[in-house]
Order: sequence, then C-alpha cells, then structure tokens
Amino acid sequence: MSNGTLLLVALALPFLGSIAAGFLPTHARNAAAVLAGSVAVAGAGIVVFLYAGIADGEPVRLWLPWLPMLGLDFTLRLDGLAWLFAILIFGIGALVVLYARYYMSREDPVPRFFSFLLAFMGSMIGIVASGNLVQLVFFWELTSLFSFLLIGYWHHSATARDGARMALTVTGMGGLCLLIGVLLIGRIVGSYDVDQVLEARDLIVDSSLYEPALVLILLGAFTKSAQFPFHFWLPHAMAAPTPVSAYLHSATMVKAGIFLLMRLWPVMAGTDAWFYLVVPAGLVTLLIGAFIAIFQQDLKGLLAYSTISHLGLITLLLGLGSPLAAVAAVFHTLNHAIFKASLFMAAGIIDHETGTRDLRKLSGLYRYMPFTATLAMVAAAAMAGVPLLNGFISKEMFFAEAVAEHTGSLLDDSLPYWATLAGVFSVTYSLRFILGVFFGPPPVGLAHRPHEPAHWMRFPIELLVLICLMIGIVPSLTVGPVLATAVSGLLESAPPYYSLALWHGFTLPLLMSFIALAGGVLLYVALRRYLESGIEGPPLLRDFKGQRIFEKLLVTISWQWARAAEAALGTRHLQPQMRIVVALAVAAALSPFIVNGAVGAGGLPGSPVAPAFALLWAVGIACALSAAYQAKYHRFAALVLVGGAGLVTCVTFIWLSAPDLAVTQLLVEIVTTVLLLLGLRWLPKRIENVYPSRPPLKVLVRRCIDLSISCSLGGLMAFLAYCLMTRPVPDTVSRFFVERAYTEGGGRNIVNVILVDFRGFDTMGEIVVLCLAALTIFALLRRFRPAPESIAAPEQQRVQNAYDEAEPDRSPGDTVTDYMLIPRLIMNWLFPVIAVFAVYLFIRGHDLPGGGFAAGITLSIAFVVQYMASGTRWVEDHLRVLPLRWMGIGVLTSAATGAGSWWFGYPFLTSHFQYLDIPFIGKVPAASALLFDLGVFFLVVGATVLILIALAHQSLRSSRAAQAAEGGD
Repeated sequence: MSNGTLLLVALALPFLGSIAAGFLPTHARNAAAVLAGSVAVAGAGIVVFLYAGIADGEPVRLWLPWLPMLGLDFTLRLDGLAWLFAILIFGIGALVVLYARYYMSREDPVPRFFSFLLAFMGSMIGIVASGNLVQLVFFWELTSLFSFLLIGYWHHSATARDGARMALTVTGMGGLCLLIGVLLIGRIVGSYDVDQVLEARDLIVDSSLYEPALVLILLGAFTKSAQFPFHFWLPHAMAAPTPVSAYLHSATMVKAGIFLLMRLWPVMAGTDAWFYLVVPAGLVTLLIGAFIAIFQQDLKGLLAYSTISHLGLITLLLGLGSPLAAVAAVFHTLNHAIFKASLFMAAGIIDHETGTRDLRKLSGLYRYMPFTATLAMVAAAAMAGVPLLNGFISKEMFFAEAVAEHTGSLLDDSLPYWATLAGVFSVTYSLRFILGVFFGPPPVGLAHRPHEPAHWMRFPIELLVLICLMIGIVPSLTVGPVLATAVSGLLESAPPYYSLALWHGFTLPLLMSFIALAGGVLLYVALRRYLESGIEGPPLLRDFKGQRIFEKLLVTISWQWARAAEAALGTRHLQPQMRIVVALAVAAALSPFIVNGAVGAGGLPGSPVAPAFALLWAVGIACALSAAYQAKYHRFAALVLVGGAGLVTCVTFIWLSAPDLAVTQLLVEIVTTVLLLLGLRWLPKRIENVYPSRPPLKVLVRRCIDLSISCSLGGLMAFLAYCLMTRPVPDTVSRFFVERAYTEGGGRNIVNVILVDFRGFDTMGEIVVLCLAALTIFALLRRFRPAPESIAAPEQQRVQNAYDEAEPDRSPGDTVTDYMLIPRLIMNWLFPVIAVFAVYLFIRGHDLPGGGFAAGITLSIAFVVQYMASGTRWVEDHLRVLPLRWMGIGVLTSAATGAGSWWFGYPFLTSHFQYLDIPFIGKVPAASALLFDLGVFFLVVGATVLILIALAHQSLRSSRAAQAAEGGD
C-alpha cells in the first residue's frame, strides 16, 4: 500500500469509526471507548509510519480527480507542518478518549459522544492534510458543525445550547469569509492546489486582490482561533464536557486558524498589510486574554482565557513575518497543546472528584489528591514559562523575537514591553491556579469528598507532563527533529539557524523572563485580597462582555432587521410571495434579451402546428385555467383539472418523441395526485369572503397583476423555446450527447445517460435534496396536530364513523372510500405485477425509456395501491418497508458508486461499461452507472413511501380528532 493510500486510510478511519459508534447501543460505553481509542491509535500509528519520508523533505501526496475542469480535485498533502498537527490530533485525541472513558457518566449516551468526537477528529485531519484550498474550507466547516454538536452535547443545558450556537455562528461566518478569500486566491493563481499556491507568492502579493483576500482569510482564521474581537465565543464553549474542552482548546478547533495562518504564511506574510493586521490582533488578544484569566472564578474559565492569550501569542509571532518568529510559533503551538491538554484534564478531575470548578470553593486539595496536584502544578508551571519546562524555551524564543527589529515602527519598538507584561500576567494566573486550588485551608461544603481518580483517568496527564519535562530538559533530543521537520514544511525553504539549548548566557530575553516571573509573583500578592473577595471578572472590563455585544447584534439582525424586512416584503399568504419570486425570475430572464436581443432567433423556418396538437394544447390550457378558477371553490375539482393538464403535458412529450419524459411525467402525476388527495383530507375548509372590506377595484388590480406576471412568464418560456429551436447553430448541445451517449456512457437512452453519467453530479445533488425534502415533510407532519375544524364535512365524518363501527378490525389509515371504490383483492393482485414492471423499467433504463427514477416511482405506486387497499399498517407490517433505511441505502449506494471510480484513478462518478457474456443469454451491456441508478431507485422509493406514511397517519389523526370534537359537541 502506497503512502498516499495510507494517508487516505488515516483520514477515513475517524469518519468510519464515527458511523460505527453511532450504531452502538446507548449503554455500550466500553465498546465505544475501545472503538474510538483504536481509531485514534491506528491513525497515530499511520502518521508515525509516514514520518520517515516526510523528514527527508518529500511530502506525502494523493490525488484523486473530482472536477478537474473546475480545479476541484480531492487532494491530500502531508508535509512536515501538517504531520506535526496530525500527530497532535491523533495523539492527544487518543489520550482524550481514554480520559473520557472515566470522565463521562454512565447516564450519558457515550457512543453518541464518541461518534461526534471521531467525526470532529476526522474533520481536523481533513484540514491539515488537504492539498486543495476549497477542500480545506469544506473540512473547515465540518469542524464548525461537529464542534457545535460537541459543545452542545449536554443539550438539556441552556448554557450548552447557547455556547454551541455562539461558536457555530461566529466560526460559521468566518468560514464563509474564508471561502470567499480562497476563491479570490484561486482567481489570482488560477488553481486551488496548495502546491501551486505556495509557489505563487509574487503573483499573489502583486495582485490587486491581495488585500481583500488577506482580510477575508484572516477573518476566517481569527474567528476560528478566537482572536480579538472574536474571542468571546471560546469561554462559553466551556459548557461542553471537559474532554471536549481539553481536545478543542489544545490540539484541534482553535489550532485550525493557527494552521491556516501557517499554511499560507510563505505566500501572504512579510507585507505591511500582513504585519499591521495580524500583529495588533495577536497582541491585543495576548494581553486581554491573560488579564481576564487572572480574575476568573471558574477553573475552566481561567484556562479558557489563558488559551485565548496563548493563541494571541502564536498569532503575534506569525504576524512578525520573520522565519525565526515562525519557528517560535510552531514550537509554542506544540508546547501549548501539551501543557494545556493536561491542565484541562486536571481541571476535569478536580470537578469530577469534588463536584465544583469554583475557585471560591476550592482550596487545600493537595492533601487529598497529591499526585494529581503535582501533575497540575508542573503543567501550570510550564504554562507560566518556568525554566526546565517546555513552555520556558518557546517563551524565550518569543521574547527574543519581541526585541528583534522587524519594521522599525512604534508598534514594533514597543513589543518587548508588551511581551513582558503578558509574561507577568501568565505567571499570575498560573500562580492562582496552583495556590488557589491546591494550597490553603481544607475545602468546605463540597459535593464530594476529594480523592484521587482512577489511575487510567490520570494516565494521560502523567504522559503529557512527562513530555513537558523531557522537552524542557533535553529539547534537542526530544523535539528537535520533529520541530525541524515541521519548520521545513512551514517555510517551504531552508530553515534559519536556531538553538534549543537551555543556556544562551545572560541575554535580554532571559532578563525579560526573570522580570515576568518576579512581576507575576508580585502582582499575585498585590491582587490576592481582591481575588479572594469572590468578585467575578476584572475590575476594568467587568461590564464589557463580548457575549452581550454578540447577542445584541444577533437580536438586531435576526429580529429587528428581519421583522422590518418581513413587514416590507413578507406576508402570511403564499400568493403574494409567489408573485414577488416569479416577477423577479421574469425580470432576470428578460434582462439578457433586453441587453443583447434575441440573437439567432428566427434563423430557421418554423414548422406548422398540427391541428390535433393544437387541440390537445387547447384542452391543457382549458384544464389549467379551470383549475385556477376551481381552486377558489372546490379543491378536489382543481386537483383533477391539474392532473388533466399534467396528462396533456405527458401526451405532448410523446408527440415530440420524448418517451422518457412522458413515462416520468405520467408516473409522477399518479403519485402526486394520491399524495395531494391525502393532504386534502385534513386541510382546513376554505373561508369565503376572507377580505370582505377589500374594494372590488383593488381585487381586480391584484388579479390583473397576477395575470400579467403569468402571461409574461409563459410567453417568455415560449419565446426562449422558439429562439433555441430556430437558432441556426450546427453543433448543438444535444449533438454532443447523441454522439457520445453510447461510446462514452454505454447506453442508447440518451436521457438516462445524461442523468447518471454526463450530469451525474447534478443528479447526486438532486437526490440529496429529495431526501432532505422527504425528511422535512415527515418531521413537519409528525409534529402537526390538526384542529377539529380542519376536518371534512360532518356528514362525511358520520358516514366514516358508522363504517368504523361496522368493521372495527380494519387497518388504521383506511377510509370509507377505500372500500367503496377499489376492490381490495384486485389491489393486492396488482402489487406483484407493478413491482415486476418497476424492475423491468429499471433494468432497461440505460438503453430504453425507464431508469432508476421511473422504476422508483413505479414501485411507489405499488405501495400506494396497497395503502388504498389495506392501509399503512399492512404496508409496514407485511412488507416491512423501512423508508429511512431505503433512503440511506440509496444515498450511500450512489455516493459509493461515484467514489468507486477513484479506485481506478478517474474523477468522481466516472462510469465504465463493458459487455458481459451471460450463459444462455449471451452478451449484454453492463455499465457501472447501473449501480448509481440503483441508488436513485432506492431513494425515490424510500422518500415517496415516507411521505405516504406521514400523510396517511396524519389523515388518521385528523379523523380521530374530528371524532373527538364531534363527541365533545
């Protein structure tokens, strides 16, 4: 197996594990943990195995064609920088899984937790391993989605729901900005491939689109990595379980923005725009995060704001633009992931064993849990930058870059003072973590008596603290090679000289470190009385909360502005909304004709219209107009007339030699008519004279407007069709498909070949939309409770009640009309006939009229017939129809068919066909598109049956509501 394939396996493993965990029983806590841990360890093993080749300077690459003409291919690229992030994602992920096994309660649905966690892990691997920028944005948005699910895991808590919503809103908006920025980069370079983008620095920097692209990309990175002023969402994400906080704040979520800045650093850094946008944001985030962390009363809140501060430090280093600053940024990213993960896990243990995270209630825990306390103190010392720990070395590199010359500006010259002040703050909040939790008098009023946790719950902290010590004591031997490999991947060139020695003599950075340590101790002593007073928040920024600003903006946009827009444009009635939509569509379609004219129209002579065809259309027009008229008085008659217009359309397709369209139109008419009839049963009665006070002239004007819009739209479509059919172009689009349908698609039915081959990607999107529509209808109808006045006429209801009393054993969902009009026996006999006909349509679809969609609708008609004969209970109990599974199998089958072409090195959904020699039959053509069509077939059947069941059950519910209302009367 090639390295590229191994990389693909490493990416796919978390998603496959997520799916598997989702199917585990709720109580399968150990099985879910073993599954998640095995996935993380296997992924880490693959990444470690790939290190040898990456260390030699050759990234691992995998290219699978997707949409080559648009430059959108599935590309994986693992260089030294991506390798470092991947090993953090898998390595710390494995430790978090082990920790979560003991942290999560038995009452929690733990398999669901691990399912979300693995999906998030896979999304992060997708970000760091993406070799295509658009693909990176796709995984970027996946991390926002799965972080939303993880933060809101305890969805019964309003705090968790609010924190999840805030994180999704902020990072999701940043993701949209990132997408636009990436599209601009693709426009500049002419490609989204990471390798080509990294080689186009001069082209990007010299472009007029550089500044807009830079601002948009930075917005994406700043929102994800909680840079000021978007930092406020991160502390509210603390509502998530502590394993989630440890994972998101150390190696994953917030590091995605840092990775993006590092990935594009070679081509976008080093300019004045980069410096003056990135450095101030990082500096303000560094100082504000550290300052607010000192005054937090929640242990996880303190760590959250310290995370914001350290993220600001890394962003500041990247903003300086020098290679040595980039080296320091990479090194501190690694160090922060190690000590911050251990600190969050320690905080979780304290919360788990004491029942609180409130610093006002915690003290003297060292005597109860000395091992955990020692580990937490070492990790906190690493966060403060104490010598002989990993945080000290990267902090020294930060101080060294702060005193170096970069731009000579006032901001650059003041950096040493700001860096030292930030160091003072970091020592202060680290001291508060240590002294406020583990020393002092014994705690009083705790929910549990403190004690050491299970050893395997503490093991991840032990391992991470050991790594902190090893890096701090012997950095060159432990982290040196890995750092050099990561820096080579970041700089895309030979790295500058840097030293990981513990002693560089008495230097200015060393002096700054001592000032920070001493100043932090003094500041803690000075603030101790204030901190012990129990006041929440810093004295200067207590009333300045980003959450309030966010909620104010959210209310303004989603409530006030939306209300104003609704008042101006919205209505409770469908017709005015349709009037606006159709009018805009007509205006947009007419604009090219107004600007350019009908080019080519009338170049070829038209053919005379046959009298029979004209008569046929006259009938269709009469049905349409009558349906519009009858809709006001009699819905059933309007539905029948609409069906008549549909049948005229079906005959028109046959007349114009389009049998595929005719078959599909006829089948869809049958199914939709039945489903609409079911819907009519529980629609409310029409209310006459809804607007009795409306002047007749106003009503007339409104109807004239509707008529003019309808005539404009219909006339426009007719004119467009006339232009296309009379335009003298020898090489039409249809000729392309006619010539290539059999040679490249393996089918003689051109329409089907277009749907499952040439335009298979469109069909894939359409069936997904159909799936979502069916699920939406089912969800809406399941929650809808019809009022008693929404039922049919009382006379009809009395007849129905009498029939119910006569045959009390009939299946639910049956109606009196089922038995009055349709012989049940004949309907049962028709089921196998229709089913066989559906199979026939499916098999012949690639060469003759038919296909997966038509076959799916046909089989749906069989289920409709069975419903009409015996009700939905018979369909569910005897045929075991599980529509959701049919839909899932359909989508997965179609997607797997498309992805299968990758195995042979072809773009997604590329089909293949050949002749198969079948005994007793001979040679028959077979195409891989048949499997894609099979997925369409399954999904259409599942979606239609799901809607049928939802409508039928709703009708039964309506009947029972009417009976209850009548009994009450």
